[in-house]
Amino acid sequence: MSQSVYVGIDLGGTSVKIGVCNESGQLLHKYEGPTRAKAPADEVVRDIANYVRAAVAEASFTWDQVAGVGAGIAGMMDLKSGVVKLAANLGWTNVPIRQMLQDELGKPVGIDNDANVAALGEAWSGAGAGLANVVCFTLGTGVGGGIIVDYKIYTGFHGMAGEIGHLPSIIDGTGRTCGCGLNGCLETIASATGIIRSAIEAVEDGQATSMSNGPIDSAKVVFDAAKSGDAVAMRIVRDAGHHLGRAMATLTVVLDAERFVVGGGVSAAGEILFSPIREAYAKYTVAALRESVQIVPAALGNDAGVIGAAGLMIGG
Repeated sequence: MSQSVYVGIDLGGTSVKIGVCNESGQLLHKYEGPTRAKAPADEVVRDIANYVRAAVAEASFTWDQVAGVGAGIAGMMDLKSGVVKLAANLGWTNVPIRQMLQDELGKPVGIDNDANVAALGEAWSGAGAGLANVVCFTLGTGVGGGIIVDYKIYTGFHGMAGEIGHLPSIIDGTGRTCGCGLNGCLETIASATGIIRSAIEAVEDGQATSMSNGPIDSAKVVFDAAKSGDAVAMRIVRDAGHHLGRAMATLTVVLDAERFVVGGGVSAAGEILFSPIREAYAKYTVAALRESVQIVPAALGNDAGVIGAAGLMIGG
């Protein structure tokens, strides 16, 4: 019997990434094409279908070997109906993406949001491989998340479980207003955007820091300053790590996860961030629950999305 393969789609506003995977979550081939975000949805879907067929052909598999196709999309969606309710970077509203892809490809299709499929990728064949219960944090412009329970994505009642960035983190009214409209959310402190904002505010406040010598245009500027011993930068990084660790402690008493996986650009800071995360986690987590729980960096990088999207169709 010929080998079955699974195709994952990571649909972004600029590019569409395609991954062909085997049943073990091994990425066998990658393909990438542009997203014509301003084109009508049916034309974008037709492009995606062409990219998928090209990826399978380049990987030297037949179309009959494709057992299923999954797609990860940044946006809000109704997972039961397979409809993208809102994808701002594509200008989509109420697009029945699952049915459209099934019609184009003639294969079963699964969809989920981009953070969830990245989490599934890490749980399937990355930093959480072999574990049934994993929580993934993605630290970038915001703080994304994905929850894996019994090897499957937990989506919740509205299909929006895992919105970790909107956990209340500063509750005394002194926190910043978040893009969601609430005050003091985790991502206002611990995302790249939040870290940059903390640094800019420190400079504007006249605090003595080397960061005042140049533009603070990335979180890396803050991490580099912290690594060089800048006291203000070190405080900002420790504060971000503290809030992340406390959020993990909160999730532990609800989910009892085996491992927390931290990915996204900010996670590249390394131990200067992971150390305060682990310290805060230990401080706020009951000893019996934190035993043997690990907090580790993600392993798949930018491939997590396509691998996880393909994983949506395992057993599907």
